[in-house]
Amino acid sequence: MSEDFYDVLGVSADASAEEIKRAYREKATEYHPDVSDEPDAEEKFKKIQKAKQVLTDDEKREAYDRMGHDRYEQAEKHGFDASDAGAGPFGGGAGMGGNPFGGGGMGGGGIGDIFEQVFGGGGGRGRRRPRSGNDLRTELDISLEDAYEGVERQFSFERPTECDTCEGAGHPPSADAEQCPECQGRGQVTQVQQTPLGRVQQTTTCRRCEGEGTLYSETCSDCRGEGYVRDEVTLTVDVPAGIEDGQTLRMEREGAPSPEGGPAGDLLIDVSIAEHEEFEREGDDLHYRLPVSFPQAVFGDEVTIPTLDGSVSFDVPAGTQSGETMRLGGKGMPRLRGRGHGDLFVTVQIVTPESLNEEQRDALEAFAEAGGDEIEVADGFFDRIKRAF
Repeated sequence: MSEDFYDVLGVSADASAEEIKRAYREKATEYHPDVSDEPDAEEKFKKIQKAKQVLTDDEKREAYDRMGHDRYEQAEKHGFDASDAGAGPFGGGAGMGGNPFGGGGMGGGGIGDIFEQVFGGGGGRGRRRPRSGNDLRTELDISLEDAYEGVERQFSFERPTECDTCEGAGHPPSADAEQCPECQGRGQVTQVQQTPLGRVQQTTTCRRCEGEGTLYSETCSDCRGEGYVRDEVTLTVDVPAGIEDGQTLRMEREGAPSPEGGPAGDLLIDVSIAEHEEFEREGDDLHYRLPVSFPQAVFGDEVTIPTLDGSVSFDVPAGTQSGETMRLGGKGMPRLRGRGHGDLFVTVQIVTPESLNEEQRDALEAFAEAGGDEIEVADGFFDRIKRAF
């Protein structure tokens, strides 16, 4: 008997979606291979991901509860992709019927009913949870300073909302209605397929009436029969300190509404961090190029350099070579999981002057002669410095 998904997450069988997601976040933080020292962390993390994937999807969870863990896993092994309720050998898919609010799929009972028909089991569709709406996606641009400090940012995006004119019906109240001849008013059509496992009956949403069972003589002029319109919505999101370019934030229940009265989908926010004029980022570390003069590199000096937390003093050791890199511990980006900061790596770059006054030329000429270099200072010495650095 395999460990079931509720045990994997440490929640009860009647746990709410929020409790499941909260448990997933705690377990994922504990067993993520990047942070956990346990030898089997990667395997545990995969189980945690699979448990969350099934238990946070209404249709998959219903099938899982009815069938039990072992029979659900057995169904996957026989070619039914239980990790994707809208795929597999029986077709279907999200959005079938063209509903813009998402939550589409295999119409009727979906993959859970197909499992029951093939592998047996009781239960009925009366217990089926309404599907969630689709997740939506948007982008958010921030600066490196914002990523360092963490920021509360307001942003706007377009989200489908129910049409006020027709109240989501897609047609005016005065429109004439007739029974759909395709499904005889049932809203669903049934097909029987012969598979290696036997005859399978598949029920899907009627494409002609999109599951309503009724056809109407008119469509709403405002939403053009879609039942929804797109409105601009303004929200505020907390961007955590240490976030990296390309990472995604999730705002639960801020996505598209469900067409079945279920919970709304989530809003996914892809974060883009602008390039910085002075710093280059590499994970939690920052890199900075420090220009110094030739005398500073030879004799050493104490200089001031910028960091994202304010300017700090920095010692350039005597005899520093151009291209040499030194580390300032803890002066990089904060780690997203709250365990200190990365480092700041300072690469010294010796700057060759383009012009000198007479006193500087005399001093460098004496320096060259003291070193035994027989060169023509006018066009040789500085050319060699430039080529060297």
